[in-house]
Formats: sequence, C-alpha cells, structure tokens
Amino acid sequence: MTRNALALLVAVLFVGIAVLGYLYYEETRARSGIEIQIDEDGITMEEK
Repeated sequence: MTRNALALLVAVLFVGIAVLGYLYYEETRARSGIEIQIDEDGITMEEK
C-alpha cells in the first residue's frame, strides 16, 4: 500500500468517526418529550 493510499484511508476513517460522533451528540442532546420516573416517592412526570 502506498503512502498516499494509507493517508487517504486514515482520513476517511477520521471523517467517519467524526460524523458518527456528531450524530451521537445530536441524538443525545435533542431528546425532548416526557420523562417518567418511578421510585420510592411514587411516580413523577416531567416535560423536557
């Protein structure tokens, strides 16, 4: 494998990991709706 091909492979992997990280960040940040908790105090519902 030539040096240029190896550099291209590393760049593609880096971009792929960066895109997946961004998508994961957006998914966890954008959660909205209703949160329901059941514990010893009873049931609580919160709107996010």
